Amino acid sequence: MCKLRGSVLLCLVIILGLIILIEGNNETISRNRAKKAQMVKKLKKDLRKLKKQDGALKLIGKNRDYEGNVEILHDGKWGSICDDEWDYLEANVVCRQLGFEGAVKPTTNGHFGQARRRFWMDNIYCDGTEAELAKCRFDGWGTSDCESSEAAGVICKHEQEPTIAPPVKKKEPKIKIKDIHQQGIAIRLAGGRVPTEGRVEVKLGNGDWGVVCGDGWSLFEAGVVCRQLGLGYASDAIQTNFFGGQKMPMAVSGVQCHGDEASLAHCLHEKTIQCPGMAENVASVVCLRDMADLVFDHIELMRTAHLEDRQLYWLQCAMEENCVASQAYRIQRESDNWHLETRRLLRFTARILNAGTADFRPAVPKHLWEWHMCHMHYHSMEVFATFDIIHANGTKVAEGHKASFCLEDNQCMPGIEPRYKCANYGDQGISVNCSDIYKHNIDCQWVDISELEPGQYTFKVAVNPEFKVGEMTFDNNAATCKLLYTETYATVHSCVMERP
Repeated sequence: MCKLRGSVLLCLVIILGLIILIEGNNETISRNRAKKAQMVKKLKKDLRKLKKQDGALKLIGKNRDYEGNVEILHDGKWGSICDDEWDYLEANVVCRQLGFEGAVKPTTNGHFGQARRRFWMDNIYCDGTEAELAKCRFDGWGTSDCESSEAAGVICKHEQEPTIAPPVKKKEPKIKIKDIHQQGIAIRLAGGRVPTEGRVEVKLGNGDWGVVCGDGWSLFEAGVVCRQLGLGYASDAIQTNFFGGQKMPMAVSGVQCHGDEASLAHCLHEKTIQCPGMAENVASVVCLRDMADLVFDHIELMRTAHLEDRQLYWLQCAMEENCVASQAYRIQRESDNWHLETRRLLRFTARILNAGTADFRPAVPKHLWEWHMCHMHYHSMEVFATFDIIHANGTKVAEGHKASFCLEDNQCMPGIEPRYKCANYGDQGISVNCSDIYKHNIDCQWVDISELEPGQYTFKVAVNPEFKVGEMTFDNNAATCKLLYTETYATVHSCVMERP
């Protein structure tokens, strides 16, 4: 169109206009792009900020986002959660905070691998209504006596992935080792300072010797190993490479024993080896010939159980040790006259005999014992006994007794001299053929049943419930009884001895 000389000027004007229009459009596009980039950057920043808020949670140790060990952010650093007192109440709070409907189950003993970082929280007490785990009661940030094998975790409720997404691999059920490896299994300890300790090595059929993954490794599995090798009882079950083995192949993982199996071959395991942190997560044991054996006196429990109504004013010391139900703490926060409120307590005596061949000693070293000013003595075990009232549908309806204990010889058989005493920072423990007795009239020797409806329930009392200290057997550590509560009286009867 610009071939005619007279139209050259017109062409130049048109071309210039097109250039201006294109540049204008490009400038608009550039502005829009910059605006979008700025918005995306802000969203990413907000997301990072949200994830870095104090009290934020994440699950680690598995590729699936609905299960794993729990880590919490505090003071700008991630830390682990200890499994002391860890149960469904705490697990439900975690899962809801992460956006799930609730928990399928809580996990303990480093089920998804050892704790990778320091423990931020220990002895957590949730009532189940908290919006965040950090809102629950606990010992204080960084206050813990836990080892790396005591990591707490959760498995949260989740929906099946849509069909358009990659299918989630279904978790294979565990199967007995002997059913897969029918050629037999050999077992030995290696790397120990003495023959009764070391890493556990197994030889499956004609294969090479390998180590066992430490995930979920507990005193039950360790006890089977010690008994199979004729080394007595398991004093400790360790997830560590202290005894070496990090360069050996992993032979089995996910080993799970009831504790009374004749050999490790009768225990369950995962058909496919899955072991987070292989280098340091090696199953190890310490065996001893002599071991303590606690026996709970269920007869004394039935004889002494009774009700008492008591004002919170007289329970202030016990409240410091988490010995009353969660509702009492809400009353304390919300009412100026909280100390006048009355709580109903189911009191009873707990008598625990050591019928073993060695003294029962706390797992925590003496310099880590906790001083309690109210009761004027040191507590050597954070969780020595739990008292739970359970509904017919299996749910816990009265908060179990969650408090520390001092251990001492209160009553010994004729000819036995008591050796352990809490007073004056004395050594704590229970001697062979001696009993530690917590009488019904002392603080915390109760279950707060103020919100409990009248009816029939199961009452379970357990000692050494988290199996933190080795024993000959755990099958006599708990009494499971029937409880009849009518508001005017309570009776405990028909107790049966079993495992916690």
